[in-house]
Amino acid sequence: MPKVKTHSGAKKRFSLTKSGKVKHAHANKSHILNKKTTKRKRGLRQTAYADQTKAATVKKLIPYK
Repeated sequence: MPKVKTHSGAKKRFSLTKSGKVKHAHANKSHILNKKTTKRKRGLRQTAYADQTKAATVKKLIPYK
């Protein structure tokens, strides 16, 4: 059985916790920040966990993480 290639984009964006959850950063925090409220930008700083339906797909992309 050959090794599975890791998806380069996914390995930069996602990480796995000890319990197996998929952790990621929020989007929309890089530019056009004037129109976004301070409260919204503060919330975007926090990390989030992938939805259960998407977690399985992401785990296939990062098999060795």
